[in-house]
Amino acid sequence: MYNRVAVIADTHGVLPALEAVLAEPDVQSAEALIVCGDLLAGPQPLEVLQRLQSLGDWAHIVRGNADRELWQVRDGTPSTQPISNWAATQLSDEQLEFLEQLPFSIEREIAGLGRTVFLHATPRDDEEVVLVDSRPQRWRDVLADLDESVRAVVCGHTHMPFMRLVDRRTVVNPGSVGMPYGSTGARWALLGPGVDLRESYFDAASARAQICGDGTNELHRDFAENYIGSQVSDFEALRVFGPLDGRVS
Repeated sequence: MYNRVAVIADTHGVLPALEAVLAEPDVQSAEALIVCGDLLAGPQPLEVLQRLQSLGDWAHIVRGNADRELWQVRDGTPSTQPISNWAATQLSDEQLEFLEQLPFSIEREIAGLGRTVFLHATPRDDEEVVLVDSRPQRWRDVLADLDESVRAVVCGHTHMPFMRLVDRRTVVNPGSVGMPYGSTGARWALLGPGVDLRESYFDAASARAQICGDGTNELHRDFAENYIGSQVSDFEALRVFGPLDGRVS
């Protein structure tokens, strides 16, 4: 059983944001770091992968849909996201195989929360959408296959932090480290014995400069402006994601 773990998701290849979280004293003192997918589909995929791998067995990593898409690009299936197609070209076959071999989900016993499943989107699909305000039946459907002994579910994918009860289970989304909506900070969570949603601030202007380099890469410029510069609000994101959870508008 773990007493305290730090959880991150959706780093999306943004090293300055990841470093800001890793520098937090409560992260450094946690018994483990759990990473809920979408590691590298962004402007600094190689740097972020090397940093995560440097953490050794302290970091427990599951794959997300964007991780899956990177090795699918190598196998001849382009992503709909141009930056993912670019990121895949930056990684070696060995590094792409590392992504391919990541587990879909992991389970850990967390003090105060009990048996907890960590995954990217939902227990049945790595890109299925559920939101804090998804209707109860939607939540019942996506969690239906979990054993009753699972008392908490931690997911990412939608990049917006929340904690809520779902039919007596605790569901947590730590938010996004590298592509936050409505904020310039890197979002994460501290678990055990409760749930503490956190935000780490960093120099956004410096991060944009680091990501953009000489300014010739249009993909990097657009990414930095939209996400490091926080041009996408949480309300805008909810408007896009909302229909994907099956709700009737």
